Amino acid sequence: MTRYGWVIGIKPELIETYKYHHANPWPEVVARITESNVRNFSIYLKDDRLFLYYEYHGEDHEADMALIAAHEKTKEWWAVVGPCQQPLDTRKPGEWWAEMEEVYHQD
Repeated sequence: MTRYGWVIGIKPELIETYKYHHANPWPEVVARITESNVRNFSIYLKDDRLFLYYEYHGEDHEADMALIAAHEKTKEWWAVVGPCQQPLDTRKPGEWWAEMEEVYHQD
């Protein structure tokens, strides 16, 4: 199992919209995430930042993430929630959410 942390900004005027949609996630999107070996998936909000955490239990993270990105319902979901997000200027090329470095972990 590998842990991942990601961060992105959120437009303050769209926080309630974002929270509404995540309180009512689409079952097809949730199923695709699970089928892609993602567990313990959480999103936290602090001020104008979203922090995403999940644990990956598969063998090929890149391939499983590609399956999520190619999923039609997920694309529709992203079209709804994506406009709420504000990618960080410091993200790597090609990233929407910026991957975070784990600097400490304790079980």
